[in-house]
Amino acid sequence: MRLAYRVCAVWIPAVAICALLTVRDSVAQGEPSVPVKKRAWTLGIYAGASPLELGPAPNVANPVLTAADVTDMNVDALAHPFLVVKNRRYYMFFTAKDLKSDRGGIGLAESDDGVKWKFRRTVIRAPFVQSHPYVFEWENEYYLIPEAHTETAVRLYKATAFPEEWKYVGNLLEGDHYISLTLVRHKGMWWLFTSPSGNDTLRLFYASDFRGPWKEHPLSPIVKKDLRTARPAGRPFVIDGLLYRLGQDCYPTYGRAVRAFRITDISPTTYAENMVEAHVVEASGKGWNSDGMHHVDAQQTGTGRWIAVVDAIGVQ
Repeated sequence: MRLAYRVCAVWIPAVAICALLTVRDSVAQGEPSVPVKKRAWTLGIYAGASPLELGPAPNVANPVLTAADVTDMNVDALAHPFLVVKNRRYYMFFTAKDLKSDRGGIGLAESDDGVKWKFRRTVIRAPFVQSHPYVFEWENEYYLIPEAHTETAVRLYKATAFPEEWKYVGNLLEGDHYISLTLVRHKGMWWLFTSPSGNDTLRLFYASDFRGPWKEHPLSPIVKKDLRTARPAGRPFVIDGLLYRLGQDCYPTYGRAVRAFRITDISPTTYAENMVEAHVVEASGKGWNSDGMHHVDAQQTGTGRWIAVVDAIGVQ
């Protein structure tokens, strides 16, 4: 304890030194020490009447997946979950990553009911780190677009045997770093939202076919120098014919909450949006999501019923 006291005393004021002395005296008197709790990114399930009215799902003990559930890689963080509901089964694709080495892959978990989840396997690995597995269906085929933040291209994968087998089929964009890509088809066009490094800028691209060619929107970047609204935070969705996008609120800390933006005008030449006032999800101040929540993918399972996969960082 004397060594710990000398190191800490250099950095903290006298009142904190007194607190350290109190802890030292308590341990010396045989009182039990308080274990240090670990903070980690994990995955959970929310539900609600719409993607704008989400809360912890009934009968779910969040988090439903942690790094300890991944059995074929050594990882310490799970994040960016995307959901597929197919033949009454639930499939979750997510980032599985070792933060220290910045290595990992795309994990897969499945569930019969959306409540209890089991890790299945890592489905995509590469020599460089891949994350944020944006998975979507088009014309009865499944595709996946992962983020590769160290590379300068957007890679497209196609399922050869859904959900486990995927084949790289080409690049959608090249020449820059593309972070947290989200894709949506709306009004007969494909729209791609992505950020460069820094979390404060949002770029917009469009195409008639998601395989390309892609053009950058003339108003892009559509968000500039705004940590509260720029970086994508999950799958866009449509309510009452209106398209919404999700954005991370990274002020004052990274990944603190998720906001929704109602897109009131989108075309190859125009773009306008309004921010929904309330956060979609946010840090709770305690437990598994005490420090932040920065991703949502909500899927409709019935009239007025939505299920969402989310991520959070907090005390485990």
